[in-house]
Amino acid sequence: MRARSNEGEAARRGGFAPRPGLPTLLPVSEHRRFLVPSLLHVVQGEPVAVCAKSEVASVRRRRRINRGVCDFLSGRSTGSPKGGRGPSGGQPAAAAAAVRGRRGGSAGGDIKMTSMLTHTIRNLPASSAWAVRVFARSLSCSSQLQAPAVQPKSKKTLAKSGVKNIVVVEGVRIPFLQSGTSYADLMPHDLARAALQGLLNRTSVPRDVVDYIVYGTVIQEVKTSNVAREAALGAGFSDKTPAHTVTMACISSNQAMTTGIGLIAAGQCDVVVAGGVELMSDVPIRHSRKMRKTMLTLNRAKTVGQKLALISKIRPDYFAPELPAVAEFSTSETMGHSADRLAAAFAISRVEQDEYALRSHTLAKKAQEEGLLLDVVPFKVPGKDTVTKDNGIRPSSLEQMSKLKPAFVKPYGTVTAANSSFLTDGASAMLLMSEEKALALGYKPKAYLRDFVYVSQDPKDQLLLGPTYATPKVLEKAGLTMADIDVFEFHEAFAGQILANMKAMDSDWFAQNYMGRKSKVGAPPLEKFNTWGGSLSLGHPFGATGCRLAITAAHRLKKEGGQYGLVAACAAGGQGHAMLVELYPQ
Repeated sequence: MRARSNEGEAARRGGFAPRPGLPTLLPVSEHRRFLVPSLLHVVQGEPVAVCAKSEVASVRRRRRINRGVCDFLSGRSTGSPKGGRGPSGGQPAAAAAAVRGRRGGSAGGDIKMTSMLTHTIRNLPASSAWAVRVFARSLSCSSQLQAPAVQPKSKKTLAKSGVKNIVVVEGVRIPFLQSGTSYADLMPHDLARAALQGLLNRTSVPRDVVDYIVYGTVIQEVKTSNVAREAALGAGFSDKTPAHTVTMACISSNQAMTTGIGLIAAGQCDVVVAGGVELMSDVPIRHSRKMRKTMLTLNRAKTVGQKLALISKIRPDYFAPELPAVAEFSTSETMGHSADRLAAAFAISRVEQDEYALRSHTLAKKAQEEGLLLDVVPFKVPGKDTVTKDNGIRPSSLEQMSKLKPAFVKPYGTVTAANSSFLTDGASAMLLMSEEKALALGYKPKAYLRDFVYVSQDPKDQLLLGPTYATPKVLEKAGLTMADIDVFEFHEAFAGQILANMKAMDSDWFAQNYMGRKSKVGAPPLEKFNTWGGSLSLGHPFGATGCRLAITAAHRLKKEGGQYGLVAACAAGGQGHAMLVELYPQ
């Protein structure tokens, strides 16, 4: 029987049909774990059972329901996945009929998906009073932030004998702004300097106490290649304080933090400032290679005749500039295109991605209005007004989001401007110390920075799966499980990337066939996940996001009465990072 692959027909049914040639990272048996017999929505405060069949059949009805939904309801099918064989052994017939295998197989079939964010428990009657109590709680965009803080749990500390305790004294960031807005006329070191000055103002730490400064950035300004040093001097730090700049794509400030941790743990320093900066409003645009070569040769020419001869060789195509692109050098693929393929491989629908993006913006807006974004410090932009808050937080509606066209894979892609992080200008800074030094200086630390790991994998098909690979490693290193984590702060590059990571983390099949693990680590529960918004809404200055994740985890732990936070992020090159944050005893 010929497999069907008409995407328009699949969209009409509310399902998703991957395009031929796309790899699948989960067999159909795993995708079907997210199919449910019924959906339980909360519409205007009242639980309503909705038939899954009609949910899938009518996208218009789904959107009408979602307008009244203020809770994202969680739950999980209790049915165990029926195994599929790994890539080397071939996939089940259903999987082969659904998508082209990663290492072979035929394309076709239809995978019917309901929303990951609204699934229920298999075999549980929708009318059960227990079900109503379970589903009507916790993931509400309005109730999450209003719920009273829980009492701190009594858990073991992650301190290790013979290892210094590294603490976060404070962390700040200037408001993250969309590129081309208020920071457009500045340079990267201006933003980094503002973050450093904000840190100094908030902590009153003596400048000469700081032993070292490390900053992360991705797209470097050629005039200030070591932006850490230029920003430090501009902020008034001693010229005797060393500073260097690191780059590791979207986890550059993560690398800055862990570099500082290493310096303190090794006894080289007691006080380190780590941070990151990115200015996407003004990125270096180069001449073509032919023009650069001609200009360099012209600079060495000694006679007028030699110079005229070189100039005469210049052709119109020499003037075409080389524009920077967020693309992989090894694969020549843009990150957005990779995110679209990843969403297809994990059967993440457009509606699911839009729902998650809307959740991010809604939670960020509420956190901003309630004054929970404590890391933001005002910045007086020279010649302009003082900027006091992020400007990319814009809750919309599923109807408006659905009108946007695919941004990368056209015309059938699912990644759009609405469910992707936007180009952002911003900077962050954190004050790290050994615990002994912090107490000696009279500071009350916010949190300990504990175990961390870096990972890397295939940059083609697993470019954005860093959190999936890093999370189980860092948990094992600390002797913890997912159930021990009170707060999750993951970088949101794309909504599809977040949802794909959740599916991968919750899949035994993926763990066994791609990660070489016996079982899955489990997906983070959404009631603990990015509840103050994330990169989709707050913004993502490439070099600065890591510090935002860490200090937000610390603030949430204190607010919510938790003890352990998990920070994770993906990065270009197929790399990733995860780190544990432990609340400092209150």
